[in-house]
Amino acid sequence: MKLHLHGAGGLNFRYARSITKYYAKSFYLCTLLLSKQKRWATYAVYGLCRYVDNIVDSPRARSREEVLAEIRHVESELRIAYREGESQHPVIQPFSVAAQKYKIPMEYALDLLKGVLMDTEKNRYQTFDELYVFCYRVASVVGLMMTPVLGYSNPTALVYAEKLGIAMQLTNILRDVLEDKNAGRIYFPQDEMKRFGVTDEDILAERPTPQFLEMMKFNIDRARKYYQESEPGIAMLDKESQFAIYAASAIYSGILGKLEARGCDPFPGRVFVPKGKKIRILLGELLRTRIFGKG
Repeated sequence: MKLHLHGAGGLNFRYARSITKYYAKSFYLCTLLLSKQKRWATYAVYGLCRYVDNIVDSPRARSREEVLAEIRHVESELRIAYREGESQHPVIQPFSVAAQKYKIPMEYALDLLKGVLMDTEKNRYQTFDELYVFCYRVASVVGLMMTPVLGYSNPTALVYAEKLGIAMQLTNILRDVLEDKNAGRIYFPQDEMKRFGVTDEDILAERPTPQFLEMMKFNIDRARKYYQESEPGIAMLDKESQFAIYAASAIYSGILGKLEARGCDPFPGRVFVPKGKKIRILLGELLRTRIFGKG
């Protein structure tokens, strides 16, 4: 079965590509050298993920009830698309085609919806176990949906995909402390904040106290541990896909180094990996995995 990229369906795939290019510049860069079918399926998966994330993160003038109704509508459309194999929704249609071709389980898409709903229900997490559930739902399931698209030979690859998702979402949290607190959200587990001697007021007032910076370093090390634990799974992907995930992992984990270079202080604003370095990482991984054959 091939993805049909012409007609109305093709327009929807191109819309998914534009969403990916706009919102996920690093990820988009890493997809450019995938095979055509895998590349367009990747856009379809990301397009759905970003669309549902934006319902909550950019609610426009909608009330909470209207946001919840919109997410329930997406859930209904997804269930129908999986049952009937088609949809008229501009984001769900290409996703459903990719899901059918690559046998992406519906439970992952439904878990994603549960994850974005968590941001409407809570703005604090008591323990890391609670935060882990959130990270799994909004990030790990993206990797779990992508793994069939990229191709894999060993089911254990899914375990490693979960770990990489946790690493990337922890990186997001550390990078976005400022904008999250401006939205009223603090993702650091409350019991860990208490252990380090950090209060909500420290974060809301943008105070990089020694205790807060120590907590940041602890979480940077935690994220790095998940990156390291996820790496064996990349070698379980199809050879032609490995470079993209090695590169995505290296680029994203580079954000942690940028934070450390700034003394672990997230309050001056987002850190980022320059585009030139991203390209060098991508080309390096392409040479390493495709040309020299080292997984």
